[in-house]
Amino acid sequence: MDQHQILINELIKLLEGGGAHATLKDALANVPADKRGVKPNGLPYSIWQLTEHIRITQWDMLEFSKDGSHESPNWPDDYWPDESSPADDAAWEKTIAQIDTDRNEFIALLKSGDIYANIPHGTGQSILREALQIADHTAYHTAEIVLLRRLLGIWKS
Repeated sequence: MDQHQILINELIKLLEGGGAHATLKDALANVPADKRGVKPNGLPYSIWQLTEHIRITQWDMLEFSKDGSHESPNWPDDYWPDESSPADDAAWEKTIAQIDTDRNEFIALLKSGDIYANIPHGTGQSILREALQIADHTAYHTAEIVLLRRLLGIWKS
């Protein structure tokens, strides 16, 4: 296996999460519906808001990476939902499914070309940079979700 493929494989592991910490899938598994919108101890975000923020941000980076006509949402307001809770279980499941779908689409993009080349419509970004940004952003907020679950008493030991 060449060094390029080794790097791609490691980036995929990074995007999928885990290794040194919980995956996003683990962090979102079995969150009771009545806890998704709770902001414990005066914290500014609920599990739902963090999850939806991960979805919006990852989607934006994916679309930016593949489409020169993509217009990003307004920062920061359009990257965060106003509602503390999802409308219903279907909205919760749809967000989680979209995170998975978009991550898989980004991984396909990662495998498809030169990860070092500048994205033509960007300002110096590359697919490598976007992969690292998605992974870093998701890991950061996954840790927050785990912390919220601990504070709510709904995290496994």
